[in-house]
Amino acid sequence: MTYNRTDGPSAVEFRQAREEWIEGRIQDLADVLEAAGPDLYELLPADLGEPRLAAAVTVAKVAADEARTQPVAETVRWLERLIPGGHRHDLAGAARALRSRLATWGEPAVWSWSATAWEEMALWWWRRHQPRTGDPARDLVEWRSRWSAEIPCDGDIDEPEQAPRRHGRTLLTPVEFFAAEPEPLRLLAHAVLRSPRTVAAVEDAVLLREEHLQSAGHLRWLAEQQACIDQLEAWRRAQQETGTEATRAFLAELSEAAKRYATLVLQPVVEALFAGERALLGGSRPGAHRNAADYLDVFLDWQVQCDEEAWRDDVPSADVAWQARDRCERGETTWQGIRGSVPVWYHIVTSPQEKAAALAYSGRPSASVVRVRTGDDDVTVPGLSLFNGLFDEVDESADWYPDPGIDVPYNPDSAFDLCALLALAHLGHARLEFLTVDSDGAVRTLRSVRALIREGDAKAYRRWALAALTDLAPDPEDLVDLIARDERASEDEWGETNGLGDTDPGAGPGGAPSPEQEAPSFGRRTAGGSLPPELLGKVKALLRKAEDQAATEEEARAFLAKATELMAKYGIEQAMLDNLDAPTGPSDKVVEVHPPYAKEMRRLLSWIAEVMRCRSVYPGGKANRLRVHLFGFESDIQASEVLFASLRLQMLDGADRADRLYRPAGEDARAYKRSWMLGFIREVTDRVKAVQEAARVAAEQEQGTAEGEGRVARSVALVLADRSTVVDARLNDRYPKLGKTRPTKFKGTGYRQGRVDGRRADIGGQTIVPDTRTEQLVG
Repeated sequence: MTYNRTDGPSAVEFRQAREEWIEGRIQDLADVLEAAGPDLYELLPADLGEPRLAAAVTVAKVAADEARTQPVAETVRWLERLIPGGHRHDLAGAARALRSRLATWGEPAVWSWSATAWEEMALWWWRRHQPRTGDPARDLVEWRSRWSAEIPCDGDIDEPEQAPRRHGRTLLTPVEFFAAEPEPLRLLAHAVLRSPRTVAAVEDAVLLREEHLQSAGHLRWLAEQQACIDQLEAWRRAQQETGTEATRAFLAELSEAAKRYATLVLQPVVEALFAGERALLGGSRPGAHRNAADYLDVFLDWQVQCDEEAWRDDVPSADVAWQARDRCERGETTWQGIRGSVPVWYHIVTSPQEKAAALAYSGRPSASVVRVRTGDDDVTVPGLSLFNGLFDEVDESADWYPDPGIDVPYNPDSAFDLCALLALAHLGHARLEFLTVDSDGAVRTLRSVRALIREGDAKAYRRWALAALTDLAPDPEDLVDLIARDERASEDEWGETNGLGDTDPGAGPGGAPSPEQEAPSFGRRTAGGSLPPELLGKVKALLRKAEDQAATEEEARAFLAKATELMAKYGIEQAMLDNLDAPTGPSDKVVEVHPPYAKEMRRLLSWIAEVMRCRSVYPGGKANRLRVHLFGFESDIQASEVLFASLRLQMLDGADRADRLYRPAGEDARAYKRSWMLGFIREVTDRVKAVQEAARVAAEQEQGTAEGEGRVARSVALVLADRSTVVDARLNDRYPKLGKTRPTKFKGTGYRQGRVDGRRADIGGQTIVPDTRTEQLVG
């Protein structure tokens, strides 16, 4: 393929998908600032360009400050330069409030281990949309001064799809690439790549990765081409094992051509992407890196996040002060924690020498900064001083400023400790807090510093922590139970040490209830508007018949379709009959889901509720992780519950059946079932939505008939829209600052079969069962 300045279809598709995705990500970041930091959002000046773009850059920079453990005062300094007259506002309070909420937002771009990469991308995208003066150097200086940051300049990041041109290539697919190869090689490559088996394998590989890619179409395109090359290589290896010498030589040429495509076409594009994009693409591949992100996602979701008080650099938070006093009494001086999504090491300075060394410490990586041993050794020896043995033979009056070393107990049997160590390795540094405790018990911050970890050490910590975690919890979803067990054991130990005997597992220091223990003030359901007893009985009878093992597939589908149709029609009828002068108000209800596969059950309920005109919220917190808070009108909530109860049983039975019949040998059963359930949920809810739409169309037609007869009829679409608005208002009043749910991640290969079985369990419309026969490639 020769050099050509005309972009082909692949390059155009890639560029358009990338721009659409970046615009969506910018919108997501702007939403974070608007909801989590409204004071800053309202202060952004108009001369920064499009408000939402400026908001996205602002929140990305604040998140990057937190990732770099910059003090709040530093964030305030650049905000004062960014916002004219910013010093007249409480920017410190606004920055503290925003930083305290970032880790709880569920937006991966603002978590510490990815924040700096998204800051770079947001600044670059902002620059692309700014007017020019004609003097690029002057523009760059002004932009850099305004944002107090380096602005990424033009380069490969502007057009990564053109990166292969330096090799005389253009961005294309493997099929297009092999079109230029000699005929025997081209024909063989095309036959392999276009065979049904390869197509199906590539589709499965991309399905396993796409939910990690945050809906990035251009990254999905790259993942698809990578999967094509992987499948081509897999086929080549299988054939080479039994082929003749001449066959092996020919297949070696095929392998070399595939490597040329990966090296000359795909790799330059990947290298030209932003660090954040590369992380998503690399992290979507099965392996240790993706698993590390999975564990950290679950770990971060479990943590009780600090309040705004913790982001005061001059005064430690009440929780840290309490821990410092308690540990002082117990003779301990060092402990670890997580602030937001940044690992923190706390140390109480107890001598003048320690104070001098702490004030002189640069934060640069050193062998003595953190003593963590990996491999077969214990992680560390707990109880050692930060400066253990450094001052034993040193005159106190000497000018002695050693680098501090810190021993933090990372217990190899503790899920919390292992995740904290994994976060440390992922980020590459920790926040080191030097504290002092006065004689009257007052706790002060002597100094905060960013302690860097050497790159080699970080890799060793990551390997060790990930290996230990996969032994403790082969599935990241099992982490919550392990962390809860660790916390209960820690609280019991604390109670015994302080003579309190049995302690409440949900209680905080001093027996006070912790925030997650407090019961949420959920609203009460109204009594009116529920499904009539006769209709409810008829629906339940139909669902019982659908669940009956003796029923054929056709009978089960018919029963389900009829039950769903009855509930859909009743919901629309109730909406149309609602008294406009005194309409029935929406209600809400907290529904508990139960194991096994509680997370999938929670997803099934929320998706079913969505298509039944309800809204759902995961309340958050440890006490609520098995709860879904539904908002909607009484009949719709009840219909959602009834349908969920039936589909839950079908999903559990179907997952067991698919596991027996279709799971590949050697694949983890839990992972396969989870991926199957996700496919089943998506397919079933699509079908429920189709039944709802059919009921709405029928109601519209009936309305048209009424208008033709001269009767006044209300618009069905308008009525349903009005009810949805009322429900949204009820939800927003209860949860004014909602975060986004995180992308669903799964590792098993059952997703496609789940979609197929979801069609068989269809609840409306004709069942579609694709041909599962696979053609064989004949050599």
